[in-house]
Amino acid sequence: MLVIISDLHLTDGTTGATLEPGAMDLFAERLADLAWRASWRAGGSYQPVERLDLVLLGDVLDIVHSQKWLASDLRPWSDLQSPAGSDAVAHITDGILRHNAQTVRSLRSLATESVITVPQASAAGDPVLDESEVPVAVRIHYMVGNHDWPLHLAGPQYDVLRHKVAHHLGLANQHNRPFPHDSSESEELHEALRAHRVLARHGDIHDPLAFSDDRNLSSLSDVIAIELVGRFIAHLEIDLAGELPSAAVNALQEIDQVRPLLLIPAWMENLLERTVPHLSLRTAIKRTWDSIVEQMLALYVVRERNTWSPVNLIDGLSAALKFSRRDSSDWTGRTLSFLASLRGARSESYLPHALAEADFRNRRARHIVYGHTHAQETISLDASHADGYVLQQTYFNAGTWRRTYQPTKALSQQEFSACDTISLLAFYQADERSGRAYETWSGTLAPSIAEQGIQIPAPATKAIATGGHGLRAPHFSQAGARATRRV
Repeated sequence: MLVIISDLHLTDGTTGATLEPGAMDLFAERLADLAWRASWRAGGSYQPVERLDLVLLGDVLDIVHSQKWLASDLRPWSDLQSPAGSDAVAHITDGILRHNAQTVRSLRSLATESVITVPQASAAGDPVLDESEVPVAVRIHYMVGNHDWPLHLAGPQYDVLRHKVAHHLGLANQHNRPFPHDSSESEELHEALRAHRVLARHGDIHDPLAFSDDRNLSSLSDVIAIELVGRFIAHLEIDLAGELPSAAVNALQEIDQVRPLLLIPAWMENLLERTVPHLSLRTAIKRTWDSIVEQMLALYVVRERNTWSPVNLIDGLSAALKFSRRDSSDWTGRTLSFLASLRGARSESYLPHALAEADFRNRRARHIVYGHTHAQETISLDASHADGYVLQQTYFNAGTWRRTYQPTKALSQQEFSACDTISLLAFYQADERSGRAYETWSGTLAPSIAEQGIQIPAPATKAIATGGHGLRAPHFSQAGARATRRV
């Protein structure tokens, strides 16, 4: 049995809100239920599944999106092999592990504390429900993406850091080797994926802003995250916090949750209209943003990459990011068109890349899995019929485990909608799960009333009858009791 989750984006607390610890309790409940159901075999017999491979498909520890980079001249595009560079990465990583101690502890317990258990089987192939359960061995594999890519760097200083990360998360990864960006870089991971006929990668290689042809190098998205978003947040906290309404301050802390990132100005314009009543202050904020954009675009690291791009990268970024360059009502559409020109595809989905994978074309892979986009997808690719057998090939995106702000589709697409999301993919081999190949689970939770700026009505003077049923807290932040098992 194989389970894949992606894009947890655990931060050190210096940027947007991170994953609620209770989400990992919910995840453990779901894994236990999946293991139970995987133990039912084709033909109706019951045999406990012995092993569960859990793949963390990149962007788990968000090393890049930390405000701590601004405390010195060091950046992800500096020499991270230098003592100062590796120390900076280690310092940020330590902060992430501390800030998410409960979440990290819950993940580790999956592999080290026999959290996932299933009933024993009788000689007749039935579950024995009145005896102690047997543990399912869980092996956790960590793959890197574009936010945690420094864990892919070689060297003894990074081996020490990987040892710490592997210990805290209960990983099966070898700490004295770079955490893999491609499954071929880890024999154990490669075998687990092959056994389930899965090709899995983070997906950053298909994003020209997030990948520079070498995963040991920084990318433009790192520059945008630190030199634009990071500096802008720092400016707000230092220079404008006393002038801005609290609703605006709180909302702007969510700035790095906008997807795609280049839509931040369009999102921010609507936000400022709603939360900042004074035109002069809104204008000042926009001018500050534009000034920081100019400073970022003037950096050598950006201008150097402009020479590699098939389009005018500097002008495109300027038009997408600067309020002063807005020349149409469809700013969002224009920015998405620019991103499409960078990708060479109109669709925001990575479906075309899945169709181009060699393992899809030669039918070695039954399932193609990416992360990175934060948009969960399940799309049928092909069905091959031969000798009474059907090979169904499917593309999946593993989604994310955090809040996202995305443009609405109505009218001019200038409004944005937020939701908290979770998503997991499960794959089975042989006769597990009664012979089924996969299943997916995802959920979305709308922001609270308070977060949306909606007035909360006064409580009713008379209690509302609940018919004897207890009311539970939102399940994303507090998992409930384990449900009664059944097939």
